[in-house]
Amino acid sequence: MKQDRGTLVETGSEAEDRMEKEGGVSDSESKPDSGVPDVPTTSDDTPEVLNKALSGLSSRWKNWWVRGILTLAMISFFFFIIYLGPIVLMMIVLCVQIKCFHEIITIGYSVYHSYDLPWFRTLSWYFLLCVNYFFYGETVTDSFFTLVQREEPLRILSKYHRFISFALYLSGFCMFVLSLVKKHYRLQFYMFGWTHVTLLIVVTQSHLIIHNLFEGMIWFIVPISCVICNDIMAYMFGFFFGRTPLIKLSPKKTWEGFIGGFFATIVFGILLSYVMSGYRYFVCPVEFNNDSNSFTVYCEPSELFQLQDYTLPSVLQSFTGWTTVKLYPFQIHSIALSSFASIMGPFGGFFASGFKRAFKIKDFANTIPGHGGIMDRFDCQYLMATFVNVYIASFIRGPNPTKVIQQLLALRPDQQLYIYNSLKAHLTERGLLGALEEAA
Repeated sequence: MKQDRGTLVETGSEAEDRMEKEGGVSDSESKPDSGVPDVPTTSDDTPEVLNKALSGLSSRWKNWWVRGILTLAMISFFFFIIYLGPIVLMMIVLCVQIKCFHEIITIGYSVYHSYDLPWFRTLSWYFLLCVNYFFYGETVTDSFFTLVQREEPLRILSKYHRFISFALYLSGFCMFVLSLVKKHYRLQFYMFGWTHVTLLIVVTQSHLIIHNLFEGMIWFIVPISCVICNDIMAYMFGFFFGRTPLIKLSPKKTWEGFIGGFFATIVFGILLSYVMSGYRYFVCPVEFNNDSNSFTVYCEPSELFQLQDYTLPSVLQSFTGWTTVKLYPFQIHSIALSSFASIMGPFGGFFASGFKRAFKIKDFANTIPGHGGIMDRFDCQYLMATFVNVYIASFIRGPNPTKVIQQLLALRPDQQLYIYNSLKAHLTERGLLGALEEAA
């Protein structure tokens, strides 16, 4: 580490410094924005045990081993929380969301606090509470409909949920207006936007992750695993074979790592999907059982998770000698998921790199030695979550009869009778009701 303009700036690799100079970054461009103080970087917090064990290695190989050991530990923890079930997964997503929000807001607070302006951190956490109340209230109403209708307090909260959410947000908005200080309006509005963009990136995306989880844990595990696989394999290919820089925002990223990670992730996605598609625990939608008041993941697997014969193209037939191959249809979809994780997913990391360069910091935090903060590990995951949610809505999800029936049961008897007569007339007109009566 070296001292530069009052800010701790990591020396990094010589390659990264050289790339910055070759990229034509002038001294004036490299300075932080006028009036905004530098943000100190986090210090190295590698455990002392690892430091001693790896003391004889070069910094490059030491970083490789630290990242590798901590990666294996995180993967093991990931498998453990999958074993614990969907409720624990949801709680972990919520904890990760809060930690990511904390890391980004802390960077803003270090700038904002220099001017002794009031309420920024308080209002930021208040808005986080409001947005989570809105999103998770919608999820509870949608996924626990029968339970909500059974309990009077929950039914009232559900009925006026959006109004309550708006009232909570409006209170925070008024508090912000009252906190405005003369001569600092611009900075205060800047930080107001900072908070809301952070909420958009972190809270909205984590909410989509939970929605994906309700479609079946396979829609949660496979996309996340593909991003992890791509991150690991791109690092491995880049570490051993990387020669050609990929993007100036991340000089250590190489085309060799990018391409190697792409093909490795495609293969990994197909294999992982094949293994998981055979287990109902992973493929069944996560639903709430009103009788036992618990989540269930038992169902009859849809066609998406049933083996089917696919005819291979003639080129592959001559190469493999096989005419057909048995695959789960979900494996075809996994190619789209792993392709996005490999091609578009890294742009979440590039975006984060640009953000960190703007504030001259190495990592968002030092939560995970060798990796940085939680946000450093989930910058690509949030972009992936949005894609998976859009993909399911566009190509997978159809009308859910169970939820339609739940909505009908909540109507008044006269409304239910009206819908019944309308549906009966519609089926009779199409000749379906008469045919069913004759068959009976």
